[in-house]
Amino acid sequence: MEFEEWEPTYREILDYFGFDRGEDERAAEVLQGLLSRDDLDLLEREISGKDVCVCGNAPCLARELPLVGGCVLAADAAALVLSSHGIRPTAIFSDLDGATDDFIGMNREGTIIVVHAHGDNIPLLRYWVPRFPGPLVGTTQARPIPHVHNFGGFTDGDRAVFAALALGAASITLAGFDFHDTRVDRVKRAKLLWAERLISRVLP
Repeated sequence: MEFEEWEPTYREILDYFGFDRGEDERAAEVLQGLLSRDDLDLLEREISGKDVCVCGNAPCLARELPLVGGCVLAADAAALVLSSHGIRPTAIFSDLDGATDDFIGMNREGTIIVVHAHGDNIPLLRYWVPRFPGPLVGTTQARPIPHVHNFGGFTDGDRAVFAALALGAASITLAGFDFHDTRVDRVKRAKLLWAERLISRVLP
């Protein structure tokens, strides 16, 4: 997806949540300065032409593990559920609010960390990005800059879906998504509704 296609939706999201576009852009620049490499080609090789399963972090993921196979893209802490059941994801899409040292271990073994920069995670970027020893890809929800990409999407899960589409997945299935989880707070509930809306635009 070209940024010009994504930008109207991005503006809607900014207005809805009251986010600061300037801070998103600053975070992207911080991430750009922290990245020692850009492994987008590797991510594309892992996804292109493959059957992709995007795993969300809802509690239902543990019950839906039989659905998980092929190229596995994990939304943030979903990676921990997968790893605890012997599944190392191909890539983890994360703004790092669910990151643990287990991410470092998976990254060392080859899992690609797709690190997302936004206005309120700059301290997390500065803490975690230099610690990852393996393949990294940077993303932003604002205008992309060199080595910091924008495939479209807003939350970790729907960004993984948009990336899979952009990088040529043969098919995409979902596991571990509960867009109507009533146990989460109001802001998280709103983000889930946005994720549902965005995914429904691009998947049948």
